[in-house]
Amino acid sequence: MNESREVPMLFYGLMVLAMLGWGASWVHVKYLSGFLSIHEIIFWRYLLTALSMLPILYFLGLPLRIDRPTLLNALLAALIMILYTWLFIAGTKLGTAGLGGAFVTTLIPILTFALVALLRRQRLSGRQIAALALGALGVATILNIWSFRAEEIFRLENLYFILAAMSWAVLTIVSARASRMHPLVFSFWLYALVTLMEGLFLTDFSHPILSQSWMVDINLLLLALFSTTFATSIYFVGSQKIGADRISSFTFLVPFSAIGLSALFLGEVINMEMIVGTIMAVVAIRMLNKKQVAGSR
Repeated sequence: MNESREVPMLFYGLMVLAMLGWGASWVHVKYLSGFLSIHEIIFWRYLLTALSMLPILYFLGLPLRIDRPTLLNALLAALIMILYTWLFIAGTKLGTAGLGGAFVTTLIPILTFALVALLRRQRLSGRQIAALALGALGVATILNIWSFRAEEIFRLENLYFILAAMSWAVLTIVSARASRMHPLVFSFWLYALVTLMEGLFLTDFSHPILSQSWMVDINLLLLALFSTTFATSIYFVGSQKIGADRISSFTFLVPFSAIGLSALFLGEVINMEMIVGTIMAVVAIRMLNKKQVAGSR
């Protein structure tokens, strides 16, 4: 009995680390964008991620087999992933990692819920409408829209972050069509296809990666191995150990870890609008998740 109790507690701790990893990805990207091009970051991140997932899949006994319809779905998802990652990096390069981490990670679930409801022509309840309104208010507060200063609200990085969140919402819906395949196997094919397309068509290899400083290499490794492979694997394995409903609560740590780590390692200033807006958006996401979980039961 002690072992059965220890397993969930272990995954609670691992899930906290995984969410810190997802939040840290914004910090790593902000640093790397000063030394590498966007496509270099994308290629090396997902190449290292795909390679590092192979021993995990082997250890879990998950075969790499993929049928043609799922492969085509993964190919479409890879194209969207490239678009999302480009927007995510471009916005972070222009703006701050803390703003991007708070804004995008709270906007994604709100947009995903709204998009799914629209596609399904789902009639929203009063609770869901209130949650979406609260989420929109929170996102507007993160952007400091109440300053009414156009030069702050309509900055290019904000547009990149909005488009990044929209593209990830679409990616979530496209990836959900691969429900017959284990999420980790689908993720491997997704990362492998992103690497292949980047390497063949988009990345300029005339700039040797090993000529950079050791800090660039460390941040690239952490971005791939900790923020992507480890965090993604723990999330999917943890969802089987402690349940999808409870594990979704851990994602609320991501925007706050992005804000905190950006302040700690990049010296970014945390303003009150960002904190208040993030809390409002997180509460809204929690309301939407509660409704979805209650409905599924």
